[in-house]
Amino acid sequence: LNCCAFDAFRFLIKGGLAGAAVYVAYDQGLLGSGTEGAEALRKAQAALPPAIQEWTSYLGWELPPTPKFDFSLSDSWNKGVHTVMSALSVAPTRACEYTVEGWKYVKDLVK
Repeated sequence: LNCCAFDAFRFLIKGGLAGAAVYVAYDQGLLGSGTEGAEALRKAQAALPPAIQEWTSYLGWELPPTPKFDFSLSDSWNKGVHTVMSALSVAPTRACEYTVEGWKYVKDLVK
């Protein structure tokens, strides 16, 4: 009985943490549109380095400076989506071409 109560308590704690994480993601706009997500990412990128610096100075640690990247997650995502959609749009034509080439190859082997 004691073991089951402990398992139920752990389940409630994990469920509460998961629910809180989903709530924070929703509250910050991460589950909204792409524009809201990009804005939330910009806010996080602006807020995290000072917070990390404050904690490391409080703990007495020294971290190397973070590198600066000129990288847009939304632009990369959009480029990937365009590439996949482009490949899917020409897939039927390419499949027909490859089928014709395959039959031609088989006919040449049989001759």
